[in-house]
Amino acid sequence: MHWVRLFALQFTIAAVAVPASAQESREATIVAEQAAKLQKVEPYKRHPAEELLLEVRQALIEQPSGFYPYFDSVYSGGGFTLGAGFRQYTGDRAHWNIAGLYSLKGYKLIRADAVAPGLWSGRVDLRSTVGWRDATQVRYHGLGIDSPADLDTAFRMQQTFGGGDATAHLDRWFHLTAGASYEHYSIHDPTGDLTSVQDVFTADAAPGVGIDPSYIHSFASVALDWRRPGADYARSGGLYQVTRHFWKDINGTYSFDRLDSEVVQHFPILRENWVISLRGRLESTLDDNDQVPYFLLPSLGSGSTLRGYDSWRFRDRHGLLFSGEWRWIVSRLAFDMALFYDTGMVAPRFERLARNGFVSNYGIGARFHGPTRTPLRIELAKGSEGVQLVFSASAAF
Repeated sequence: MHWVRLFALQFTIAAVAVPASAQESREATIVAEQAAKLQKVEPYKRHPAEELLLEVRQALIEQPSGFYPYFDSVYSGGGFTLGAGFRQYTGDRAHWNIAGLYSLKGYKLIRADAVAPGLWSGRVDLRSTVGWRDATQVRYHGLGIDSPADLDTAFRMQQTFGGGDATAHLDRWFHLTAGASYEHYSIHDPTGDLTSVQDVFTADAAPGVGIDPSYIHSFASVALDWRRPGADYARSGGLYQVTRHFWKDINGTYSFDRLDSEVVQHFPILRENWVISLRGRLESTLDDNDQVPYFLLPSLGSGSTLRGYDSWRFRDRHGLLFSGEWRWIVSRLAFDMALFYDTGMVAPRFERLARNGFVSNYGIGARFHGPTRTPLRIELAKGSEGVQLVFSASAAF
């Protein structure tokens, strides 16, 4: 029996040794293959489409120093707009900037800004700006929610402005902002075939017609803002803000005060795959005896208010707006879709806001965005007066 035990022991040793030898051979082969691959490794090369996407993102969202394309609105109703600017950083975040815009309707804007955010341990942001705007065909339909839609009246507004503001971040969500600026308005006949406001309306239907006022415009604002990830692109959080405006006419005739309030709330669903976004806004002239020039009255109708109506479609001393959106977050870094509904009204007196009939629209939109900004928003909106195509360089709200 001794030889039997000896045979079994030899068989066991062989059975173990063969797989171990094979395993060592396989490991040696893998090591040799990896060494061969390392000798052939080349640096990663981006696809041309990826390179283009990164360049666009850097220019529109990351905001480096140097020349950059500038997409914004000169003034609501100006049509498709292109522009360029030059930005130079003087510190970690502080910078100065000069930029210009030109639209298909001949609207023009040039402005220079100096920005110093995050001072005093991130608690204070400072900004100053000077500029000039030329809006050549600003529509005016008269006063009230029942103003006629088929009027071809307009005016040309040239505005010179300069001033500054400061924002104090009292804590993570609570912000106070105050500022003041000089604003001069020069009103002329519109370009093209449109009829001048001065040829159609009297001072009763167009307050301040024929004047070119100069103002010291000051304001103070208090806000609770916890929109995330950013104010210009949010999927959660909200904004609760109240602003008091003081327009002091240098000549004393057309001074007025206005109170603006806005509430925005975003409700994320299923880990932000969808978002329900709601907004309410009120603009109210505080003293019914104040004279407010027609071109500075609260208004509805544009790509950021009633999206299914022409810009400046409805004007009066008080304006109320509600908007709701169902947003589908296709990509948190690049693209969203939305279904939306807007409704609003204007009235000559505050108490009549609840009595006048609301006008409304609905539509669908696409938003191209970065992590915190929305440089391009395209929407199609249907109201009672037709369909409007909206192009915007900012979030809806």
